[in-house]
Amino acid sequence: MLPGCGYDTGIRYGYRYEPKKEDSSLEGKMFKNFGTSILVPSVQELAKQPIIEVPERYLQPNQDPVVVSNTTSLQQVPVIDLSKLLSEDAPELEKFDHACKEWGFFQLINHGVDPTLVENIKIGVGEFLTLPAEEKKKLLQTSDDMEGFGQLFVTSENQKLEWADLFYTTTLPSHGRNPRLFPNILQPFRDNLDTYCLEMKKVCITIIKHMEKALKVEPNEMLKVLDDMVQSMRMNYYPPCPQPENVIGLNPHSDAGALTILLQANEIEGLQIRKDGQWISIKPLTNAFVINVGDMLEIITNGIYRSIEHRAIVNSNKERISIATFHSAKMSKVIGPTPGLVTQERPALFKTLTVEEYFKAFFSNELKGKSILDVMRIQNENNK
Repeated sequence: MLPGCGYDTGIRYGYRYEPKKEDSSLEGKMFKNFGTSILVPSVQELAKQPIIEVPERYLQPNQDPVVVSNTTSLQQVPVIDLSKLLSEDAPELEKFDHACKEWGFFQLINHGVDPTLVENIKIGVGEFLTLPAEEKKKLLQTSDDMEGFGQLFVTSENQKLEWADLFYTTTLPSHGRNPRLFPNILQPFRDNLDTYCLEMKKVCITIIKHMEKALKVEPNEMLKVLDDMVQSMRMNYYPPCPQPENVIGLNPHSDAGALTILLQANEIEGLQIRKDGQWISIKPLTNAFVINVGDMLEIITNGIYRSIEHRAIVNSNKERISIATFHSAKMSKVIGPTPGLVTQERPALFKTLTVEEYFKAFFSNELKGKSILDVMRIQNENNK
């Protein structure tokens, strides 16, 4: 398993490790035996020290550079206006369809989520991620629970670490929340977060409904795979670094789940996507969400909509804060190309299997980038 990428990408999708006692289904059992993470020092606390050189364990100097251009023709991630989609604006739906096909990423404006709630989440997550170290100790990852403050799937004392701290937790369904964590998030952030979780689920459902419309499949043909969806959140803190070119905030990966909604809390650039072989920065827009297609949706759309590799870099002057909300199908669901998108001209590109089998395949390979899709891909003459 590739540290910091494969497991990191998969663990975020909201599955609790211990099933509820009254629950004999697959739900809650996923990831139970996939190991734990070694606790590591807080990068935020390290960055508070007057360091000039980055400790060896964080040095990863061979990163691809971001594309640099002084021209106005530099490609930018598409911006989609949800209010236009809801009013059945045909040009906006076409623009949305193109964004999902060619970019796998877009920024969503006029999304309908209360701006006051969004602002309170930005303030709350900033305060939460900068709690005193003594307060954070109550919410740390443990030797047998990867939810909480820390880094994900650190398996070796020699492993290279990302220049970031995170807080990961399951958010929906509410009975899947970690009783050690969510109830202990301080007010008013906890109540705001509770409302925000439900709003993100609504946005996710709305986006997928418009995907169905753009792809001209039957209503709910894609969405039925994601009913009773699982949601989780990863709150990210990327401290400033004296040698930003020699570290990485988040390793390159694509998201294993269905749809990710990212709120860039302090509007500092750092999120980059790989487009046409180059890394392109996403410039944060005020009160916008960054939406991206995950591997699961690429499978469901039979490769028409694409999940895209992305990463996070850091800078030397200012911390970057973000909150990513992940949505995935629950384990008992079956995923594969939706029937309405499989034709003689475009046969099924991916296998059909349960979500449990999907994640078993995900974890049983050394994953880089989008390699889970290579595992899922049907190899035949038609797909060469």
